[in-house]
Amino acid sequence: MIQFRTILPFLNDERKRSSRLLSYAGLLAGITLLLCTVQMFVNIGKLTGEKNISQDGFEYIPISKTVTNENMGSDNRFNDADIAYIKQQPFITDAAPLISNQFRATISAGNIIPFSTDIFLEAINDGFIDTLPESFHWKKGQAVVPIIFSANFLEIYNVFAPGQDLPQLSEQTLKALRIKLECSGPGGTEEYVAHIVALSDRINSVLVPDSFLGYANSIIGLQPHPLAARVFIKTDKAESAEFLNFLNKSGLHINKDRMRLGHIKQIVSVAVSAIGIFAVLVILLSIMSLGFYLKLLVARSRDNLQLLLVLGYSKRWLIKTISKQWTPIYIITTVCGVALLFIFQILFNAQFSFRKELTLFPSIYALLLAVFIILICMAQNRRTIKKLLEDV
Repeated sequence: MIQFRTILPFLNDERKRSSRLLSYAGLLAGITLLLCTVQMFVNIGKLTGEKNISQDGFEYIPISKTVTNENMGSDNRFNDADIAYIKQQPFITDAAPLISNQFRATISAGNIIPFSTDIFLEAINDGFIDTLPESFHWKKGQAVVPIIFSANFLEIYNVFAPGQDLPQLSEQTLKALRIKLECSGPGGTEEYVAHIVALSDRINSVLVPDSFLGYANSIIGLQPHPLAARVFIKTDKAESAEFLNFLNKSGLHINKDRMRLGHIKQIVSVAVSAIGIFAVLVILLSIMSLGFYLKLLVARSRDNLQLLLVLGYSKRWLIKTISKQWTPIYIITTVCGVALLFIFQILFNAQFSFRKELTLFPSIYALLLAVFIILICMAQNRRTIKKLLEDV
């Protein structure tokens, strides 16, 4: 079977070996940088926000109007027009007001827990609640009011309780309690039995069904249509520049750590993107350099290649045979880039070993990109050789 080494003497390769090695090194550097760039985007995503993303892929973020010395005497709540304006933004999927009680609400647990306090009650669209049991509903005349309690509030209580000679509570014990709820206002006083049916990690509040709060605000508080001090936003672009700029321009407030994290993620993403663009340019320059080498090789060997055609070698065979000789180079170079990617990920993971989100194994996206790079290089190489030999 005729092989490449049969026609190798006919190819006039006078280019310095160091020039080719420089092209290979540039290709390796570009591939490694590009793979590490993709891996960095994956790592950044895992470190900065995926823990706040729900199963449906969205983040639910509470916002309020920023209160300053200049506007502290004004009503800084959201009206219907404000909420409609928020919903119109392209980077916001939905928004829902968090309505609060317009009456005094007091809870106590009797002799079991000698503790009584005024609390605030709030209600929100059920679609924004992360833990929604079937029992979370209420209708007029029902004596038991289901409550969804903030998991953070339970943690705070268990820190505060020992110092006040109060028992610490587990989630199961809290759900077993029957709490006395007294609601009083201009419309009178009514007593209910409150039952905690779930804990929420998303909403730091004491949630009751919207039907109950609407009834109590109308009948007891005599305010059937209260404005909301907080609005929950549903979005999948919480760290985007558009979202953060919208909050700043509209005078809206969110958790400072979350906003700071968003700005940091923007800066890091821009820096990593710049490295990625540089890596693509390096790869393109390396491929162009190798293409230039092929042009010189064919130009210097034109007479010999014409002789091979006269001897009966087909152009198709020459294109296929010469192209195959470059395939191992692209594969080896890319495999070396993947090996360096593994080293990069191990070193990166070592710096954040306390974060369980990261893994030692590189992202599947980076590995698929490596395969794609090999295919692109092979296709471009074959295209270049085919074009050059057609002119012989």
